[in-house]
Amino acid sequence: MTVSSPGRSAASGTSLVALIGPPNSGKTTLFNRLTGLRQKVANYPGVTVERHVGRAQLGEHAHVDLLDLPGVYSLHPRTEDEKVTSDVLLGKMPDLPRPNAVLLILDSTNLGHNLALVAPILALGLPTMVILNMADDLDARGGAVDLKALSQELGVPVALVSSVQGTGVDSVRNFLRGPAAPAVNPFPILQNVQDAPHCRRWAATVTASAGYRAPAPPAWTRRLDATLLHRVWGPTILTLLLMAIWWTIFAGAKPAMDAVELVIATSGGWLKAQLPDTLWRGLLIDGVWAGVGSIVVFLPQILILSLFIGILEDSGYMARAALIADRMLARVGLQGKAVIPLVSALACAVPAIMGARMIESKRDRLATIMVAPFMVCSARLPVYTLLIAAFVPGAAWMQALVLAGLYVLGAAGAFGTARLLKSTILKSERMPFVLEMPPYRWPTFRSLSLRLIDRTRVFLRRAGTIILGVAVVLWLMATLPLKSDGTAADVGDSIAGTIGKTIEPAIRPLGFNWKIGVGLITSLAAREVIVSTLGTIYGIESTDEDAVKESLRTELHRDLTPGGAAALIVFFAFAMQCMSTVAVIRRETGGWKWPALQFGYMLALAYLGGWAANGITTWWLA
Repeated sequence: MTVSSPGRSAASGTSLVALIGPPNSGKTTLFNRLTGLRQKVANYPGVTVERHVGRAQLGEHAHVDLLDLPGVYSLHPRTEDEKVTSDVLLGKMPDLPRPNAVLLILDSTNLGHNLALVAPILALGLPTMVILNMADDLDARGGAVDLKALSQELGVPVALVSSVQGTGVDSVRNFLRGPAAPAVNPFPILQNVQDAPHCRRWAATVTASAGYRAPAPPAWTRRLDATLLHRVWGPTILTLLLMAIWWTIFAGAKPAMDAVELVIATSGGWLKAQLPDTLWRGLLIDGVWAGVGSIVVFLPQILILSLFIGILEDSGYMARAALIADRMLARVGLQGKAVIPLVSALACAVPAIMGARMIESKRDRLATIMVAPFMVCSARLPVYTLLIAAFVPGAAWMQALVLAGLYVLGAAGAFGTARLLKSTILKSERMPFVLEMPPYRWPTFRSLSLRLIDRTRVFLRRAGTIILGVAVVLWLMATLPLKSDGTAADVGDSIAGTIGKTIEPAIRPLGFNWKIGVGLITSLAAREVIVSTLGTIYGIESTDEDAVKESLRTELHRDLTPGGAAALIVFFAFAMQCMSTVAVIRRETGGWKWPALQFGYMLALAYLGGWAANGITTWWLA
């Protein structure tokens, strides 16, 4: 029994099942449990909302496709997320069939509030199962619900589930396996689902009829919030937490980075010994292996950062960080919800910019998009780590302190830009800050593991496509034109050298030579490409076989003054060296006006900041 066509019913009952529910209802956790690693992420046709599609294996030869829709409180579209959910359920989404059934996930500890979403979903007439999630929390806090009575009231099957612990999930799989009946209109309210107050009154009636007993407020949530949301202790704890994350990224990842570097160096040396000395060996070893390997070595740092962000989100602390930050962000023209995409930007600016859709105000959403690229994303870490190790000798705590300062510099650029926007082209009234606070929960090993595996896939895909392509093109540019004897050109006489020397007069005030100039050009594709670019240039130029693997820091220390190194760090702190970010901003804003303005502004700020950093550092050390 196999279900393979998205629009076709089969013995399993459905082939495409939509998961819908309010935010913080555990919908994505259940999606991950049902699909495991059989997932893929793409965008809906024509919009930038992410589409998560996974395959739930129901037996040896049976499966269904699950579609994880954005979290919503109603089907009245106010944001792009809500419009996507409404269009998918109504069958209006291009290139995507209408789902055959719906899994409606609700928070069982907040049933009275969540149940109002049931009426418009059942009114669609699709086979539906209502899933009351967080059953473990409901039971631990003394809550209860009569599933049979609730099912009779709603006219659809109801399951009590803990997606974290896995209890009750079998009943969901049974629903997916068995024949699915259309939803039955259980109440006259379904004839007037557009009336929100009427839906809420209906939800209250159904809740009472189902014998629902609301759980006691979580004691630990109250106790922790008394400290973590304190006006003084809250910001202090958040600052210390961020400092600990920065130290771990720099010092904690070092053993794993050393191990990866050893594997890359050893395997590269073995390959070089096995192959004849030809241009093809140079392409493989000096171009592909050295270029991609110099980036892969930073994977442990990126995974540690992603792990911390996952813990903050899954534990419920991220929402508290938004509340704490709202007091400060309001002064620069942002609202507290902006802290969630801004913190996410520490991993990557692309999903952070897409995450700004949660902000209702168009002005605040646009301001968040404009400042998100200033946050220190994981692509900047390879550049920062390389330069800090080369120019900041001393203990790990000192290097971690410098790294923390760079995060502060990025945040200062973001907040300063937000303040500038508020006083010029994006003036508006302050919107009220409303955010639902989820209870604290222990992050699960499974959820965090899936996050890290997904992040590894994204990183290696990037290394195997963009960075690999740039490494090959750069090797060709640094090798051609060939000498009369058929050997590679000296790197200074190559195409890459010619380009670098052409732009050298423009970047000389920053303390950069032509080699850095080549790196700045190639890093437009992705920031971290500059590391592999410099490794290729110095490796081709050097006669030492270990130059590519071991001496890049030494070469940089020789070619760059401390002022030039400071300028390079500041340049990368402010410049938008990422075409993927430019592309997603164009899609989010609907044109080239805002991304072009943002790219030009950040480039000018990066140049002026680098020039100032070079001059101040040189004067200070004179």
